[in-house]
Amino acid sequence: MATEQTSGQVTVQRAGEHVALVEFSRPPNNFFSVGLVAEIAEILERMDADDSCRAVVLCSTGRHFCAGADFSSDNPAGASLYDGAARFFEIETPLVAAVQGAAIGGGLGVALTADFRVASPETRFAANFARIGIHHGFGITVTLPLVVGHQRALEMLYTGDRLKGEQAHAIGLCDRLVPSERLREEAVALAEEVASSAPLAVRSIKATMRGPDLAAQARAAMAHEAAEQAKLFATEDFREGVSAYAERRTPDFRAR
Repeated sequence: MATEQTSGQVTVQRAGEHVALVEFSRPPNNFFSVGLVAEIAEILERMDADDSCRAVVLCSTGRHFCAGADFSSDNPAGASLYDGAARFFEIETPLVAAVQGAAIGGGLGVALTADFRVASPETRFAANFARIGIHHGFGITVTLPLVVGHQRALEMLYTGDRLKGEQAHAIGLCDRLVPSERLREEAVALAEEVASSAPLAVRSIKATMRGPDLAAQARAAMAHEAAEQAKLFATEDFREGVSAYAERRTPDFRAR
């Protein structure tokens, strides 16, 4: 497969005999948009329908994997965004996320849609929603407890703490921890290892282990998440949280 550029934001190329590399780029921080999420979902669906593709590496360009939503915009998230995100949960092909730099907020949500995450000691993971005054999104209600357990998920969501690569690896948030210069190479190697197994068996196992209704659970969770976010976007605490984040200061929340 030759490198294919779909819109200037996403490229797809063969990274091995049965591995596709899907790379998104929205510099400088890879904030996602409704269009970008929908485009990635469409490409993943195409890879799903390609019998020669047995595993996908999801990655991005630049310093950070994905900084989530751009809260300086007027409509950073909502139901239309999550319509695209829900499609990630319907992908049958195993996904490996190569996570460099920061996977923050919704960017963490993107990484959690993958079956595996490969990171480096320099990678940072954070569910920082409460630190900017909103409810979490991108299906994190479902995915984060599955990966790290309910209590650890609560701690991450309540505090918004940033976890370094070593901390993330210790709690299972990332599956492989490698030097940053080998991150993508190791993600491809893991994908190739998965792709060397019987593809029908792997898809069957993925369906069993993720549960028959994961996609439906994720859609229901995102509908609730979007509704809660819509309410909180109108609060003073949200405006304070965004301002404090931009100004790199401690927010002064007033519960209103």
